[in-house]
Amino acid sequence: MSLRDKCAVTGIGETEYSKNSGKSVIALQMEASLKAIADAGLTPNDIDGIIPYGNLEVVAEDFITNLGIHDLRYSAVTPLGGASSVAAVQAAMTAVASGVANHVLIPIGRNGSSGERIGDRVQAMPQFRILGEYEMPSGNIAPPQLYAHMARRHMELYGTKSEQLAEIAVAIRANALLNDNAIMNKPMTIEDHQNSRMISDPLRLFDCCLESDGGAAVIISASERAKDMAQQPIYIMGVGEGHPDSPSIITQRPDITTLGTAKAAPRAFGMAGVSPKDIDVAEIYDCFTYIVMCQLEDLGFCEKGEGGDFVSNGRIALDGELPINTHGGLLSQSHIVGMNHVCELVKQLRGTGGKAQVADAEIGLVTGYGDMGDGTVAIMRN
Repeated sequence: MSLRDKCAVTGIGETEYSKNSGKSVIALQMEASLKAIADAGLTPNDIDGIIPYGNLEVVAEDFITNLGIHDLRYSAVTPLGGASSVAAVQAAMTAVASGVANHVLIPIGRNGSSGERIGDRVQAMPQFRILGEYEMPSGNIAPPQLYAHMARRHMELYGTKSEQLAEIAVAIRANALLNDNAIMNKPMTIEDHQNSRMISDPLRLFDCCLESDGGAAVIISASERAKDMAQQPIYIMGVGEGHPDSPSIITQRPDITTLGTAKAAPRAFGMAGVSPKDIDVAEIYDCFTYIVMCQLEDLGFCEKGEGGDFVSNGRIALDGELPINTHGGLLSQSHIVGMNHVCELVKQLRGTGGKAQVADAEIGLVTGYGDMGDGTVAIMRN
């Protein structure tokens, strides 16, 4: 059974994004969830499915208690790090399309700046036992160090330059300047990027995403129900999930320049019945500039090794051939594990993208990327 157009995003909600929310993670998730529920024209008791963020800091029972939900029929987790948000969209679709649930809430909230930092989160990952054995003895203890190997390998194989990664950071920062709910509000130039300090060669400070506080949530409903709800339904045409080749440790793979996205993309595009040339706007998970470029290759927007040229000369800018991360992304808006990317794609397809609205956006794409290379893709239309 194809999931194409069986479900729609009917509600979205976001908190203020900041470096210090002053709120608990539960409070942030409840705030975003209530906004999404109101946006959809629903009440908390209409929610009968929930997929909390897979780190298990907040579980389904927290929503039953805090929102007063009395008939929760479905709950799950998708513990794929940054791939979790889009993986949860796929999981919600299977529950709704099969009739298990009617309206599935997918909330994410975190205090990544004022609370748990990235080093603590990495050590809590199931993969940590493998990292601890193979990577950490050589000093690889944080994501910039893990992904620096991938970026350097791409540079050695294909001649990719740091200045090309800078093109990604600059384009995304320009979009953040149009967003009142973005943390980074100062312009950036290629020179600024090149002068920023080295974090893990070849990744510089402005190649790395933010650590931030905030919450975001979406609601997935059956398409038939969505037609009568408060907002214009944004239909989900295709979804896909892919995991990298064995082993789990990045540096030990035969090919470290290909992500799970390369497996997820054909599934999503095949289900949707479209190709990369049909995409009007793309919200690409941007934990690091290199990961953006690598995903664009694995998605089929260009061939492997051509990503550096593809992102140059304004192609990914707001007025370019493929506008990306119109909200400012993880690099310049906020790190909400990619749920802000899902919310932004819905806004673009609703035509409510504000100053960063892409003209005549009809079909869009959003991705997720997990810590060891998991890739998730969702394609949506208005």
